[in-house]
Amino acid sequence: MLEDRATAVSAPTQWPAAYPKGYAVVDVETTGLARDDRIISAAVYRLDTRGEVEDHWYTLVNPERDPGPVWIHGLTSDVLEGAPLFADVAEEFAARLDGRVLVAHNAVFDWQMIAREYARAEREAPVRQRLCTIALSKELALPLPNFKLESLAAHFGVVQQRAHHALDDARVLAEAFRPSLRAAAAGGVRLPLLECRPLTEWSDAPRIGRQASGSHGDHRQGGWRPSRKRPACPYPNPGRYEDGRPLKQGMRVAFSGDTSTERELLEDRATEAGLHVATSLSRLTSLLVTNDPDSGTSKVVKARQFGTPVVDEAAFGQLLRDVEPAAG
Repeated sequence: MLEDRATAVSAPTQWPAAYPKGYAVVDVETTGLARDDRIISAAVYRLDTRGEVEDHWYTLVNPERDPGPVWIHGLTSDVLEGAPLFADVAEEFAARLDGRVLVAHNAVFDWQMIAREYARAEREAPVRQRLCTIALSKELALPLPNFKLESLAAHFGVVQQRAHHALDDARVLAEAFRPSLRAAAAGGVRLPLLECRPLTEWSDAPRIGRQASGSHGDHRQGGWRPSRKRPACPYPNPGRYEDGRPLKQGMRVAFSGDTSTERELLEDRATEAGLHVATSLSRLTSLLVTNDPDSGTSKVVKARQFGTPVVDEAAFGQLLRDVEPAAG
């Protein structure tokens, strides 16, 4: 049944010339979900231009700290103690990624974890674009009950053997991505590619702010910018953004979905320009920034209901260059 479903879309009459020439399907397991958490295992399946597997690679990584939710990933401190540090595998990992589009399920998470590890190692990951298989599933309008990896796997008849094991999750995703890619090629679907920008915010200054949970006694080596409460916007809200006009200091801006620039950095730039960064969307919101206006998130739905203007990240970046001062 899987072969029938896959081959039904395996031979588009002409492969889109604009499609990437190769892919690196990636999964990383981590100590947690926060900005200062660490990678503890990583797997890469390299695929050719049509999604056929070329090879695969897997490594454990010593996070130099508590491994976090062992009941999820199964990697204990004893297992990780003799594993290489990320800096030790960074070169080989980079060779697997070089020149390819990074493919992952919820790709923004995997990319940001990878980017942070390379920043700690004072290097850059050779990744310029990423593709999220959740976004691709939406583009293809796949009839999934939800966007979990197991649902995507079940749709294409791919059997999971060890959920939350990086190598098996990467294999499952590679097998599900191939028919997805073929379906996209057959239908002339634009692949939802996003730019990957290397992170340069890491420093070795002592951490301040919230401490991660667990006994992380050696987890003081650095931090992702000081944790702080963003100051209140000093300017009154001048109303909604109007297409073709500049942003104005005091406008309330909300963000939704994946962004090429890490979300907190994008919010910092908005704040520095004199805008009010809103965590939710209301009738007072001046503008919603999203790269996926058809995503159906609560903010996107409310924006439609309220008639809130919507722009993508690239357009917002242009608008940030020339923000009009507040009146008076």
